[in-house]
Parts: sequence; C-alpha cells; structure tokens
Amino acid sequence: MVKALTFKGDKPKPKKRKRAQEDKDATEDGPATKQLAAADAEPEEDENWVSVDNVSDLAGPVMVVFPSEPVVALACDQLGSVFASKVENMVEGVASSAEPHDVRQVFVVTRVVGSEQNIVLKGCNGRYLGCDSVGTLTTTREAISPEETFSCIPSPTQPGLFSLQTMRKHYISIDADAAPPAVRGDADEASPTTEIRLRMQARFKPRNKVDKAEKVRAKISRKELEEEVGRRLDDDEVKKLKKARRDGNYHEVMLDVKVKGKHDKFA
Repeated sequence: MVKALTFKGDKPKPKKRKRAQEDKDATEDGPATKQLAAADAEPEEDENWVSVDNVSDLAGPVMVVFPSEPVVALACDQLGSVFASKVENMVEGVASSAEPHDVRQVFVVTRVVGSEQNIVLKGCNGRYLGCDSVGTLTTTREAISPEETFSCIPSPTQPGLFSLQTMRKHYISIDADAAPPAVRGDADEASPTTEIRLRMQARFKPRNKVDKAEKVRAKISRKELEEEVGRRLDDDEVKKLKKARRDGNYHEVMLDVKVKGKHDKFA
C-alpha cells in the first residue's frame, strides 16, 4: 500500500474517528442514528407475567400461587426442600398480579406428550417436583416418574384457578394457619386450600405470540407500500393495506389497489 510522503520532524496527522463525528452530530443536531434506532426498537422478549387461563397455555417458567392469607407461592431450594414462600411482588396484595421476586419461586413447566392435563415441574435446582406416598413434596429427582407427574385441573367454580392432583389422586394444598404456612400433597379432595393461580411469562402464552406476530405483519411504512404499488397512495388505501396485512389477505387487497391505480391512470 502506497503511503503519503513524510519528512523527518513532521507531526503525524490525527486519524479521523467516525464515532467522534457521530457523537458531535448527536450533540449539535439531535440524537445519532444508532440512538434513534435503539429508541424505536421494541424489546425482543416480553418478560411480563400474566395469568394462565387454560391448561393449554402452560409453557416455560411458571409461578404456583396460593391465593391464601398471606399470599404464598410454591418454592424450592438447592437441597430439594419444598416450602411456601411469601409473595412480595404484587399490586395491592392481589394474587392475580403476583410476580416472583426470588428464583426459588419459579418452576419450569413441561406438558406430558399425549395428555391434555398432565404436567411436570422442574425447580430452580434443575430437579423435578415430586410427591411421595405420605404427601411430602420434594425436588430431588433428575428423572420423571409417576410421582413427578401432576394433573392440572381447572376449578369448576372459579375461572382462572386450578388444582394440582398427584398420580395417587391427592391434591397439593396449603395450610395457611401453620407458622410458617406449609404445603403438602395429601389432600383428599379439591377445596379452597387446594386452589392455585398459575402465573407465566407473557412471551410463552400462545395468544400473546399471535398478537405479537400480527403486530409485526402490520408494521409496514407508507413508503414501502407506495413502492410496491408503484404510485402515491391516499390515507384510505394505506389503512386498507395495513389492515389486510393483519387479516392475512394482503396480496388480494394489494392486487385490487394496483388494478384501481391502472384504471385511474387511463380514465
């Protein structure tokens, strides 16, 4: 590579830095391009927590909340002990707004293949929640057996509430009067003490995924639409095309708009 001619004693010229120029532009004329892009970009993952409405929604990290007094969540520690952990992250003490403040309150749910209601729950220690013959709950096993499988049964009277039934047909329940509150898996029948509310991350909920996909499909600029049509569009045509992208009939509507433009041209 040919270099510029230099003489002994000449001071080297400072190299121009693109970043410095960008920072200068951001200071003088407004935010830099990268800053604008970061501001306009939507977060890739939705970390908000929402309530489970149906068993079919269950996927990913979940929180098992007992709407008792006080409100507690199922939790486990690294040694495999299962206990009731007081929920601190709520809006006005409402269980339907609960979010975990401790990783021990989070379980990862997996639905059993071929079953609509059977699930398994993996604790923060990487082991599965299980219930033995006397109703003791632990997270000590690395493999799944019938003791680590639960049926998630919707409440017949309270929409949005569920009960977890063991393979021995007993239920996980909360004894809120104990000090501290205790959870066991030996309740004989479903009752208010066995009812739970399941909270999950919004990004795993099927309905939320569909809504997000629809927003992505509908996100197209006027300029892009006009380039595809080949002419200027009025406001009604832009709205019609954006709606068509959400509804799934974009190509048909686009064809109609193109045909209309040709008719207008030769009218």
